[in-house]
Amino acid sequence: MASVAITRKPHLLTPLLHQLRCRSLSTATSAADTESRISRSGAKILESFREEFEIGSRVVSLETGKIARFANGAVVLGLGDTNVLSTVCSAKGDSLRDFLPLTVDYQEKQFAQGVIPSTYMRREGAPKERELLCGRLIDRPIRPLFPAGFYHEVQVMASVLSSDGNQDPDIMAANATSAALMLSDIPWGGPIGMIRIGRIDGHLIVNPTVDELNMSDLNLVYACTRDKTLMLDVQAREISEKDLDAAFRFAHPEAVKFIDPQLRLAAKAGKQKKEYKLSLVSERTMDKIRNLSEKPIEAIFTDPSYGKFERGEALEKIGQEVKVVLEEEGDEESLKVLSKTVDTVRKQIIRRRIITEGFRLDGRRLDEVRPVYCEAGNLPGLHGSALFSRGDTQVLCTVTLGAPGDAQRLDSIVGPPTKRFMLHYSFPPYCINEVGKRTGLNRREVGHGTLAEKALLAVLPPELDFPYTVRINSEVMGSDGSTSMATVCGGSMALMDAGIPLRDHVAGLSVGLVTEVDSSTGNVEEYRILTDILGLEDHLGDMDFKIAGTRNGITAIQLDIKPAGIPLDIICESLEPAYKGRLQILDHMEQEINAARTQDGRNSPRIITLKYSNDDLRRLIGPLGALKMKIEEETGARMSVSDGTLTILAKNQSVMEKVQEKVDLIIGRAIEIGGVYKGIVTSIKEYGAFVEFNGGQHGLLHVSELSHEPVSKISDVISVGQQLSLMCIGQDLRGNIKLSLKATTPQKTKKSNAAKESSDLSKQKPDSCTTDKNSPNQQENKSYRVKDSPEDTDSSTKLNPSYSSMSPIVIRSAVECEEEEKSAGLGSSLKDNSKPQRASKSNPSQKPKTSKSLNTELGVASTGSDAFLSKKIKTTKPFLRTEKRPDYDSESSSSDEDKVEEDKFTISALADILDDQESTVEGQIDAKKLKLGMKVTAKILQVRARGLVLDLGGGINGMYRFESGGKREFEVGDEVRAKCVSFNSKGIPVMAIMQDE
Repeated sequence: MASVAITRKPHLLTPLLHQLRCRSLSTATSAADTESRISRSGAKILESFREEFEIGSRVVSLETGKIARFANGAVVLGLGDTNVLSTVCSAKGDSLRDFLPLTVDYQEKQFAQGVIPSTYMRREGAPKERELLCGRLIDRPIRPLFPAGFYHEVQVMASVLSSDGNQDPDIMAANATSAALMLSDIPWGGPIGMIRIGRIDGHLIVNPTVDELNMSDLNLVYACTRDKTLMLDVQAREISEKDLDAAFRFAHPEAVKFIDPQLRLAAKAGKQKKEYKLSLVSERTMDKIRNLSEKPIEAIFTDPSYGKFERGEALEKIGQEVKVVLEEEGDEESLKVLSKTVDTVRKQIIRRRIITEGFRLDGRRLDEVRPVYCEAGNLPGLHGSALFSRGDTQVLCTVTLGAPGDAQRLDSIVGPPTKRFMLHYSFPPYCINEVGKRTGLNRREVGHGTLAEKALLAVLPPELDFPYTVRINSEVMGSDGSTSMATVCGGSMALMDAGIPLRDHVAGLSVGLVTEVDSSTGNVEEYRILTDILGLEDHLGDMDFKIAGTRNGITAIQLDIKPAGIPLDIICESLEPAYKGRLQILDHMEQEINAARTQDGRNSPRIITLKYSNDDLRRLIGPLGALKMKIEEETGARMSVSDGTLTILAKNQSVMEKVQEKVDLIIGRAIEIGGVYKGIVTSIKEYGAFVEFNGGQHGLLHVSELSHEPVSKISDVISVGQQLSLMCIGQDLRGNIKLSLKATTPQKTKKSNAAKESSDLSKQKPDSCTTDKNSPNQQENKSYRVKDSPEDTDSSTKLNPSYSSMSPIVIRSAVECEEEEKSAGLGSSLKDNSKPQRASKSNPSQKPKTSKSLNTELGVASTGSDAFLSKKIKTTKPFLRTEKRPDYDSESSSSDEDKVEEDKFTISALADILDDQESTVEGQIDAKKLKLGMKVTAKILQVRARGLVLDLGGGINGMYRFESGGKREFEVGDEVRAKCVSFNSKGIPVMAIMQDE
């Protein structure tokens, strides 16, 4: 493929073009033809080299020579409509360093997705977290392949040129970097291949798209050479070690497919590798320093009583002693490499002792975990906190809960726009007793924090069940190896301490490796796997294999190595000791806290999501959000507004109520009968007052609803501008809202005459006879029915007994009772009295008043027996329309027996109380004569499953409920002596059968 570039002065460029002739892929053009073409048209032919191959079901292309030609190595890798450019450059001259200064910069500019940056300057700012993570992902597999002693500065720059949003460019950038290093003259032991593997419904997928990753329970990034593994990065949802082993072995051959195209491209367009000066230590210097330091170092490493800093100070002292000897001898060459050579001697001693003797620095066995200490809730003033220690490594984790609007906004060209779970890892200098500066984002801190975040993300509850934004802050208090895995342990406990219902605890630890390699073949001859490595074992070992998970499986993995690859079999073998060590740590964590704490403490935040119209939300926000910000400043709460929803996050319940009150005053809420609202009196009329409430709505507070006592002058009770708590009791015929003040205040009980007493008793609904409000002929024929279900009760009379509109007590005739029973559908006249129909259970909420209220209304003095009676007789609890009512029909038989015994005691107690007021009526009675305590001779009209219908004479019917579990033998037509103990809400007498005197 060729492209043409036009130049203004071809005669000046002709000599240069003769030297920069490029080889064409399609046709071979002779030098003479090229020179003649250049001289005629002034055109320059730019050759590009391209390799295409297939990975999975997608075509991947590698191209070089078209752009960034001056870079030491430059490759554009394309996959679909996503293209990534990677360039490599090396510093000139000799290096005086003792380390490899490799810098990897990855950048995603917004032009790649056709977007102008939203920043003030409309430019990309400092590197984002994702860019730092992608840079680490490229750095980790390529760094081990630079030759030992190569200390020249190398810079890798990867840029996303275009993105279709379907493919994550990070894997593409790593493979493009490998190809660019192969094309450059920098010595490097590549190439490498990197692949991403997903798993959906148990099937492994190569190079999954972003949408496929959202459905996958595995996100595996695998990098390798042709025969060894270089890097692993895993995020999973509790995948087992066996399945992960299979995924590793599936990924390796797929990643190797990237290697051959890079070799072919390097053969066509690659540069000759440059001879660089390697900073290597001579054998003479190495032997000399080894002889001076080996025995003292070995003495320190064989003494397990040394701690981290004591061991470090002793090793530093040995180095100073060797330095004094070399200075006395004037050996300048050895002094230059003293630090590095002493470190090499330490490494050799530790590795030899581990492989030959199986003992470690602190005297532990190879599979032994350091002592663990856990403490959850150590900072009670926070939402959640935990302190985790493993050996000398100590981490303090805290949890802060926020509203959905507090989620982190991501400007990445792929992936979700926000992130509701964040883990921020901090490694302050004091944790290793050093002096240092606190700067901006640190690559190491971002990488360790993201690893712990991946590990915990798998056990978080779904967003619908737990809509909070969660932030974990991890502060390393002491570092001696694997602080990122300690963060996982401490973060898991802190989340449970904050009341977040995790599926399971997550723990993690780091596994190390020490190998003995054949120098001639590079094969591993012997190796030892170390569980829970120290910081020095990490530095002097070959592998840092961080594995986190639950008892059920792995949630996150990060593998970093120092040699040029490790056999995959050794890596898979390391999963088993990591699992055993993880279980030991989980045991300690579960002993400290094994379930989410309840959120009823004073520091527990509250969150609520309310539905409103967008117009109402605009009123709440106000101009430029001023009204919303004012409420947040006054209350300290946070409010998030989205399409049709308002989410409020408050520090505690009292703050939540304060915010809701302010929101209700601005935009209101759905009005419900029985709901209590705060309003302001706007005007007073002679018949009542008008009140503004619930965000600008108006209602009428009638004079009859001001107080339980008669009100002669409204202004004596309320005034204009006064704020009141009012209950909505319904609407009038015109749709106006009716409010009640007396419904929100308790009613004072007073002694009154017998008629008043019977009226008050009837309001308590001791029995199940109420009016059918929905009957169309209610006002005309006064037909009523018996109700045994609480759902049948008129909702307008259930709001509060103090204001329910009750009709005066009316004694029904036998015909009216019969019509009422027929309309209720509870049964008709029985043809066979010996097999009565079964009636539904009565409503337990319809019981007589307590003994205290009865004593007050009936004028009976309180005694010791009355106190015992008060424990048996229960008050009526009104149900609100929005309140879930209990299903009494599903109660157990034991509760039915208790209820029967309680009813028996209640009726008997009422009969005893009324003994002093009883009167006997012989012969015909009427409604005016019948009152509480009156004894009559009644005839049994019907025998029901739960009671009797009695004919009291004069066309009046009464009701009697059986007093025990098994009813007595009653026959229709029998005469019994009965006493009137109460009236139900519709005036039907409730009778008690007198024992034979």
